[in-house]
Amino acid sequence: MPHSASAKKRHRQNLRDRERNRQVKSVVKSAIRKVLGAVTAGDIDLAREEFRGAAKTADRAAAKGTIHRNRAARIKSRLSSRVLALAKGESAAAAKGRKA
Repeated sequence: MPHSASAKKRHRQNLRDRERNRQVKSVVKSAIRKVLGAVTAGDIDLAREEFRGAAKTADRAAAKGTIHRNRAARIKSRLSSRVLALAKGESAAAAKGRKA
């Protein structure tokens, strides 16, 4: 446990920031699951709508420094390819880059 006043304050800040980061990451993961669920269900309109929300959520988390900006870009890229593949009528396996 911290002994000095500054160490105690830093510990409180770390606990607060950790909880906030966990909440933000959870929201990002939930947004990703919503997009993938819509893609699996084959609902193009819902998938596009959920993708917009997921991209916004990932960008916001990256702007706050909760996740790295490259991770946000990777999330958006992978989800975008799935949504575009659904719009083209390809299978989910083809959207992942595998042969169907």
